[in-house]
Amino acid sequence: MAGLVAITPACGFVTPVGSIVLGLVAGAVCCLATGIKFRFGFDDALDVVGVHLVGGVLGALLIGLLGAAVTGIGSDGLFYGGGLTQMGKQCAAVGASVAYSFVVTYIIAKVVGLLMGGLRVSEDIETEGLDVNLHAESAYDFSPVGGGSLRQGSSSAGASVRTEEGVSA
Repeated sequence: MAGLVAITPACGFVTPVGSIVLGLVAGAVCCLATGIKFRFGFDDALDVVGVHLVGGVLGALLIGLLGAAVTGIGSDGLFYGGGLTQMGKQCAAVGASVAYSFVVTYIIAKVVGLLMGGLRVSEDIETEGLDVNLHAESAYDFSPVGGGSLRQGSSSAGASVRTEEGVSA
């Protein structure tokens, strides 16, 4: 996933070899970034920061190193003799994108917080689980019964299911 995120900003600007290098670097760096969240206690269940922020920034910045004019668009990066010009442009673009995203997200969060009284549920609801408490259903069924599969050695022919009321279905 990290490789796909990182190649998104760079897809038209790097060669196939550059894309492989980008994917390998992004995979390693995003894995490290995802591990850091546990050390700092960040609440990022979907690894949005570790994969999407870090992978996207890395993909955009690596255009400054791996960009190749031979692709027909863009210009050469540092590794193709282009110097640091493209890297400077990529740094400016990443800085502007991150700043814009932060400011707009902050404004949206403040408005939602004012309208709804906050962005978080109580600790009790969070511990119980939002799916059960707010949606009255479970996202994951950990019970040993059900799941749509038959136990080994059983037959589906003539099988009946008893409901809670004791009626065969």
